Amino acid sequence: MKPIKTFFINGIILTITSLILRCISIFFNSYISQKIGSEAVGLYGLVMSVYVFAITISLSGINLATTKIVAEEIANGNIGNIKLVVRKCLFFCIIFSFLAMFLLYTFSPYICKTWLNNKISPLPFYIISISLPFISASSCLSGYFSAIRNTLKPASDNILEHILKVVFISFFLNHFMPCGLEYICISLILGNIISEIISFIYIYTLYNIDKKKLSKYSSNNSCFEKRILQITVPVGLTSFIRSGLSTIKQVLIPIGFQKNGKSCEQALASYGLISGMAMPLILFPNTIILVFSNLLIPEFAQFNTRSEFSRIKKNTQKTIKCTLIFSIIISILIFLFASQLSKVLYKSNSVVIYVKILAPLIPIMYIDSVVDAILKGLDKQVAVLKINIIDLLTSIFLIYLLIPKAGIIGYIFTIYFSELLNFFFSFKCLKKVLTT
Repeated sequence: MKPIKTFFINGIILTITSLILRCISIFFNSYISQKIGSEAVGLYGLVMSVYVFAITISLSGINLATTKIVAEEIANGNIGNIKLVVRKCLFFCIIFSFLAMFLLYTFSPYICKTWLNNKISPLPFYIISISLPFISASSCLSGYFSAIRNTLKPASDNILEHILKVVFISFFLNHFMPCGLEYICISLILGNIISEIISFIYIYTLYNIDKKKLSKYSSNNSCFEKRILQITVPVGLTSFIRSGLSTIKQVLIPIGFQKNGKSCEQALASYGLISGMAMPLILFPNTIILVFSNLLIPEFAQFNTRSEFSRIKKNTQKTIKCTLIFSIIISILIFLFASQLSKVLYKSNSVVIYVKILAPLIPIMYIDSVVDAILKGLDKQVAVLKINIIDLLTSIFLIYLLIPKAGIIGYIFTIYFSELLNFFFSFKCLKKVLTT
């Protein structure tokens, strides 16, 4: 099958899958937000920001390392090395995830006391740590399937995971919701963790079946540890900084609302309204862009390995042009139908104004996703992360400065400034790469 045909077939499979999953997620999140209230949504958002930081440590760029190295070995005709690459990457998954578990266990009491105003105990974070090795290993195996252009298997894994998540979260919420905020968070976390573990078992089984095809090829016993570390160490370190800053940023937002005169409950509710309800609606169509963006990474990695610079420029121009057209259409539609979408999803008009205010940012957000993916494929992942760190440092400064004085208006200004800054530096970096 021709590469371009394979690319679009994989893109269609992942797009359909992702749209299904996003629909499930957005309607389920709508159900959750109505069931538990905006305060609980805000609190859960803060817990998840810490969870994401722990996941970042446990991943440390291992998905990117697996995808890039496997794609490069295929481009060089070293098919027999693929199993060895995956095995080495899985080994690093174990190391990274146990480091993340240790840090989460150590600092969760401080996080609960200082950042969450003792709204919950450290127990939810202890439960979260159980899932980290499984998430890390699943990400590694997903990177393998992306590199070999087999998207159907990880797609089925994602569908299974989301269905299980809905089932388990609904079950736990129905039993534990009357017990208070902490048990609401535990219910949501348990549903996530159980689905992640089952998801790993499923994708690992698929990988074991798939790798039998590779047995007929011999390995040249290359040392891949150095190549893996060359990607994971810089990506991991910058990811730690980025994710840590992102967590601080999310925590500072409700603190800023409190300084602006809101109670703790009102601050969490305001945070949940924008970050937990308006932003998911704005980013929902970006699913399609993210699908093709992830597929671009191995494609551009192979172009780069073969020094096919004309193809890199041509494909970059086409990708950005298509993304621009798509994102402008989506921006207009979301702005025009914000009220109807809010009523359908949240049975409320409380988020309409924020959806309309944020809708003009959609082209910037969507194109930035594509530019980042192209840069990663061209081995500029560290540059992408540095840009994100600059973005986060600027956002933290603006949140600290503006939200206590201007409240939600200050938060919205920060979102706009942050997205525009990130886009400017990312686009400038891509332009520099294409002209050298």
